[in-house]
Amino acid sequence: MNIVVTEALTMAEISFDPLRALGNLIIHDSTPPDLVVNRLEGASIAVINKARITQAVLDQCPSLKMVALTATGHDCVDKKATGGRGVFVANVPEYGTHTVSQFTWALILELAHRVGNHGALSQTGAWSKSRVFCLWNTPQVELAGKTLGLVGVGKIGTQVARIGAAFGLKVIALPGPSGRVPQGVISASWDQLLSQADIISLHCPLNESNRHLINRDTLSKMKSGSWLINTARGGLIDDLALRVALLEGKPAQAALDVLVTEPPPADHPLFGLPNCLITPHMAWTTHEARQRLMDETVENIQAFLQGKPRNLVGS
Repeated sequence: MNIVVTEALTMAEISFDPLRALGNLIIHDSTPPDLVVNRLEGASIAVINKARITQAVLDQCPSLKMVALTATGHDCVDKKATGGRGVFVANVPEYGTHTVSQFTWALILELAHRVGNHGALSQTGAWSKSRVFCLWNTPQVELAGKTLGLVGVGKIGTQVARIGAAFGLKVIALPGPSGRVPQGVISASWDQLLSQADIISLHCPLNESNRHLINRDTLSKMKSGSWLINTARGGLIDDLALRVALLEGKPAQAALDVLVTEPPPADHPLFGLPNCLITPHMAWTTHEARQRLMDETVENIQAFLQGKPRNLVGS
């Protein structure tokens, strides 16, 4: 039983040793797209994060029986292809609820206060030269009384809503697949959310039906002065359309932890814009979250080997 890890570096200091008891463990720090087939040849279980599992990969890796995602998102796997080949795909659905929701609010609060920028004003001597006791060079924004619009009300979206309510925001959301929204959240249509929300935060999985959900048309419908937050998937946003919109000041600001291509090219169209904060896909990276991720991945593989697969995702 060969278990192949394609992207061990993403887990940093978290040990893969618990997997060694489950099979012959082969670890690769990273795997570029052109080496996925080579690395997975002869593997029974692939432990991946972003490596793409396509029909072509499956055709050339007939021994593959399970794909264990060290992630919640599974858009990198062709579920129709894996289903057709009887390959089980398991993710870890709840490891990052507190970590990602916490980071979402770190982004929102950074837009509200630009704490890093103002800390630098102290360290570089600007505060020492102030003619009065205080100093700020960006607008300071009170969140209470504003409207937070959520796209995606799963575990993370629900936690973001709870924190928003604690800050005194009115929280509205698109209903989830059940047709309901969490307690204390007001159900809204897409047009209502776009036009009413002062802050729109994305927390939905990426699929073909919502790719470029944020585009030229939807951006034009956003409330003047609004902010856009994305800690979900880069493909939810049309980057070029967002660049134009930000240059025009609508939305007024964006904070993104994810982009379509990661790592991005140095000339990415959203780099260099003063009203666009971009962090390097790090919302999930606390030690606690990554340890939960490893623990759950091990349990997913153990369950599969015992003939009782869990956390399966389908097409």
